[in-house]
Amino acid sequence: MTMNIGSRTSNRTVKQGVGAILGVGILGALFSAPANAACVDPNAGSGKGTLHESPLLSFHAPTAADHPESAAGTERIVGTWQVSYAAGGTVYGEAFIQWHSDGTEWENIDFPILNGNICMGSWKAVAWNKVSRYHVGWLYTDGTVSGHFIETETDELSRDGNSYTGNNDTKMYNLDGTLINEIVGTSAAKRISP
Repeated sequence: MTMNIGSRTSNRTVKQGVGAILGVGILGALFSAPANAACVDPNAGSGKGTLHESPLLSFHAPTAADHPESAAGTERIVGTWQVSYAAGGTVYGEAFIQWHSDGTEWENIDFPILNGNICMGSWKAVAWNKVSRYHVGWLYTDGTVSGHFIETETDELSRDGNSYTGNNDTKMYNLDGTLINEIVGTSAAKRISP
């Protein structure tokens, strides 16, 4: 049975499909690696893999209680933000991130949904205007979980509390714990006010 795409599919659906195909094609043309990831593009940047035991399960989730002396100023990070991620000066992702007062955070990034675009983590204060984030998510190959990533990031809040910038290091691991890629990059965020 042959379907007439123009009469059976709305323009919006066609545009979304073309946009997704172009987005994936552009990312694929810019970077090359075998896995896709939630909240991080393993193709952004380059790194040499070595055999590591994955630290994913041995992490102690930080809380504000870990650093009570420096938590007061960083409570300003609590809220919703729009964040740009870059590696080598090239922006590779835009995300919405929510920082919670209990020391947890979650993120929704503009990567294809089928490859995973939701990830989460924990944060703690490291200075009156700085926070450290430990962020995790799954890697996918052809829709099947093939590993995970761990991103560590230190962010510095602006004086007015409406923006922050940061430096991050993201390591991607196969299911067996082998490091497959590492991305060193930056973040820049603006608060989304209610």
